[in-house]
Amino acid sequence: MAVPKGKTSKQRTATRYAHYKATMPTLVECPHCHQMMQAHRVCGNCGYYDKVEVVPEETKKAK
Repeated sequence: MAVPKGKTSKQRTATRYAHYKATMPTLVECPHCHQMMQAHRVCGNCGYYDKVEVVPEETKKAK
């Protein structure tokens, strides 16, 4: 059975986890309303995705 030979220091542990960080989502311009939106998502402003209206106008105004 594998057993560690010694204690892993705090610095070694922190160094290993140092590369895990939050990144900003990729934003692109909506081709319909020209607002910034996340790629491959329905536009929150106009409700269009891939030149097709996915969210009807009535639903957006009810919010």
